[in-house]
Amino acid sequence: MRIARFSIDGNVAFGAIEGGKQDELVLDIIKGIPFADFELSGTKVPVSKVRLLPPVLPNKVVAFGRNYAEHARELGNEVPDAPFAFFKPSTSVIGPGDDIQYPSFSEEVHHEAELAVVIGRMCREVPRERVRDVIFGYTCANDITARDVQRREKQWARAKGFDSSCPLGPWVETDLDPADLTIQLTVNGQQRQLGRTSEMIHSIEDLIVNISEAMTLLPGDVILTGTPAGVGPLNVGDEVAVTIEGIGTLTNKVVKRG
Repeated sequence: MRIARFSIDGNVAFGAIEGGKQDELVLDIIKGIPFADFELSGTKVPVSKVRLLPPVLPNKVVAFGRNYAEHARELGNEVPDAPFAFFKPSTSVIGPGDDIQYPSFSEEVHHEAELAVVIGRMCREVPRERVRDVIFGYTCANDITARDVQRREKQWARAKGFDSSCPLGPWVETDLDPADLTIQLTVNGQQRQLGRTSEMIHSIEDLIVNISEAMTLLPGDVILTGTPAGVGPLNVGDEVAVTIEGIGTLTNKVVKRG
C-alpha cells in the first residue's frame, strides 16, 4: 500500500494511493493515522487536486554515511567497518515539489539519492530478527549536502542539517522488499546517479540494530541508508529527481534562499 500525507482546502490528512498512471491516481482518505489500526473512509480525491506533503513528520532523521563503497571512494574516504551515523533535524524535511533552498553559507551543494526507511512503532534495542516488524515502509530521500562546508568544518551539522536539506516522498510504500532496488537520480533530466540497494555495505537490519542500541526510535522516524556513487553539484534553477524502483519519483527544484 502507498500511503501519502497531503493537504486540501487547508486540511491535512493521510490517504492510500490507488491507481496506476500518474494522472489517474486517487487518494482514499484514511480515518486516523497510519501508524495504528486504521480504516479507509471511502472518500476519494484525485491526487492532482491536492498538495502532497512530506509523507511523515519525523521526530528525528538518522542518516548513515559511506554505506556504498564506490561513493566512499569517490570522495576519498575509507569504507567504515561499522555503520557511521549522523542526524538531520526535523526542520530539514520538505516534501515532493517543495523547493530546495540553496544555503547562503555554501558554494558547493551536492545531491545524494537514498532509500529512506520509515519506522512504524516505538522501539529500542531491536533484535535483527524483529527489524521488519518495526518498519512501516519505504520512501525516496535526497540527502542534500553543502560539500564545501562539510570539508571545512569537519563535522556535518550545518552541512547536512540546513533547512530544506532533506526532501522526502512522494509517499510511503508499505509492501516492498528493499533488498535489491534500483536507485536513480537525474538533474534536469540527465542521469547522475544509478545504483542498487544490494550494493549497501551495511544492510537495513544492520543499521536499525545499530542505532536502536543507542536510542529509542519513534513512529515516523526516518532512517537514511546511504547513497550510491555519482554525487555532484546542484545549481539554482536545477530540477532534481530521485526515483526508486517500487516506490516512485521525488522531484524538487533548487532556488536561491530568500
